[in-house]
Amino acid sequence: MDETGDTARLARSFLPGTAVLELTFRCNHACLFCSCPWFAPDGRFPRQPEMGVTDWRRSIARLCEMGVNNLAFTGGEPLLKEGLEELLEFAATCAVEHVRSRDGQLVFHQAPPKLYLLSNGQALTRPLLELCRRLDVALSLSLPGLATFAEHTGGGDPDPVLGWFQEARALGIRTTVGITVTRLNIDELYETIAAALLAGADRLLLNRFLPGGRGLANLDRLSLDLDQIQRMLLVAEEVLRSADRYGSVGTELPRCLLPSAPFERLHVGTTCSAAAGFFTVGRGRTRPDLRRARPRSSPVLRTVCVRGRGPLDWS
Repeated sequence: MDETGDTARLARSFLPGTAVLELTFRCNHACLFCSCPWFAPDGRFPRQPEMGVTDWRRSIARLCEMGVNNLAFTGGEPLLKEGLEELLEFAATCAVEHVRSRDGQLVFHQAPPKLYLLSNGQALTRPLLELCRRLDVALSLSLPGLATFAEHTGGGDPDPVLGWFQEARALGIRTTVGITVTRLNIDELYETIAAALLAGADRLLLNRFLPGGRGLANLDRLSLDLDQIQRMLLVAEEVLRSADRYGSVGTELPRCLLPSAPFERLHVGTTCSAAAGFFTVGRGRTRPDLRRARPRSSPVLRTVCVRGRGPLDWS
């Protein structure tokens, strides 16, 4: 691996380092808490034709040229996208500039982007799991409860998801369990996190329910109050300490809501990373985060927003 050192260098672009690629609108779950804007009850999100594999390949190549070094494949449910395997294979052949600090210098090297696959696991197969191992794709699977799993997702069983964590661990694949916490599953949060970590999940990504998409129709049913938010954090910290694992909260929380107890295993962010740490790509356009249907007015997004239906083109 060739490395070069320097004390300063202009970035390739103003894009955040992570792009969340929404490959498809389709999903085989009907989660009550889903924040995808195209599932909002008002139906205002413009569902244009999905991009095909050729356009996605061009977009991925362009993102890598512009310095994006983390690609997260999602949807909808990305496993329903025709050509997903081809896109993962292609992304693994791209080269992007990675940078780190060493001895007072910035050290640069060329390597493939880091790849992440976010799924509910229902359509996961052993061949796809083996592809993730070969390409070093980190896998994130959602587990919105145990006894409440079917109620949250519209049907199904948590056992297959736990089984995939076991198989992924046996193959040496890095995994994260994603848990959206609602008023319905807060009482089994300890058991849900513990079951995932015991099955083999390496990390925890905790999200409190926030209104968006289909979740807008379920505010009263799912929203957490202050006591439940603090309980969510304390329970997660307790399980992570017991399991000797680490995790983070994916949705920012105001400092005034945080309990006074120290968090050693759970990282709790208080600022939003949308349009700073990541941005979302779908249908040939970008938006700053997963819940917003329209681009936010910000210097970053004014620079990168593309309103066409085809592949990304900032030339």
